[in-house]
Amino acid sequence: MPAASARAVLLIQTAFIGDVILATALLEYLHQTQPGTPVDFLVRKGNESLLLGHPHVRRVLVWDKKQDKYRGLWRLLQQIRQAHYGRVVTLQRFASTGFLTAFSGAPERVGFHKNPFAWGFTRAVPHVIGDGRHEVARNLALLYHEESGMRNDENSSFLIPGSSLTRPRLYPTDTDESAAALAAARAEGRPYICVAPTSVWFTKQFPEEQWLKLLAALPAQYTVFLLGGPPDAAACAQLLARSARPHVVNLAGQLSLVASAALMRGAVLNYVNDSAPMHLCSAVDAPTCAVYCSTVPAFGFGPLSSFARVVEVPHVLECRPCGLHGYKACPLGHFRCAHDIQTQQLLAVLAEAERQ
Repeated sequence: MPAASARAVLLIQTAFIGDVILATALLEYLHQTQPGTPVDFLVRKGNESLLLGHPHVRRVLVWDKKQDKYRGLWRLLQQIRQAHYGRVVTLQRFASTGFLTAFSGAPERVGFHKNPFAWGFTRAVPHVIGDGRHEVARNLALLYHEESGMRNDENSSFLIPGSSLTRPRLYPTDTDESAAALAAARAEGRPYICVAPTSVWFTKQFPEEQWLKLLAALPAQYTVFLLGGPPDAAACAQLLARSARPHVVNLAGQLSLVASAALMRGAVLNYVNDSAPMHLCSAVDAPTCAVYCSTVPAFGFGPLSSFARVVEVPHVLECRPCGLHGYKACPLGHFRCAHDIQTQQLLAVLAEAERQ
């Protein structure tokens, strides 16, 4: 690697929670391949808690996108230039982070070729969605030249077994572990299942009626924990109120993101949408059943846990997928990609997890 690699690296990912979690795979890769190189990480305000106490991050930079956004961007550029990074890598295709990268002053400035500021990069990497490649693989391509032979070693312990991908990873603090243990104690000794029923996007969220069917059908010996952030608390409270099932506990808004991940790690199974809780599972290797409605795993954002299964509509719908991201409503009004999923499909994954 060039001599500049001995200087600090800055990784930039100011998108959503799941994007930051997947980006932690690059921290694992850099730690394994360049253990002496300091790594800083720039995130949007609100996501910095994901990296609290992370052993491979020297410093977390924060961009407040909601208040004084562009003055904050300018101040960040000054801070980045003063840090004299050896390499700045943006994982996004948006102009704002491309601007920071292109004008960072770093000898190596890397990003995707679709970024409007790619002309200012020393290396621009192709970005393709829909070919089955995982987002982690797309991001890892930013860290090495394919022609250089600098690739993951198939025998390396930091790889996902049976894959060439480095696993994203979060590191729960002692506080996170204690909070998760207190939450798990509410199961009163019973095995537990976690359900994260919500999503920012309507068409990526399994409907409440469908979750109610699952709750009614789950074996009686399980405690069920409903998980989510503060904005999800009301939806989880409504789901709890509408369910007649005993031993359902609403924890939405009561745990940090990483504490939630620590709790999910101990579950027999975690039912999630194609959303951030799925990536939390991947980052702590928690057993995962990911329910896909309008989106598809081929976009490259699927679960990466050792036990990970995808449940989706069992027949072809010409309208699916209707887009890379979710929508606020089904474009055709029927939302069959969610309503045609059968409860038995979800129970079959639980039966397989129990055998594991």
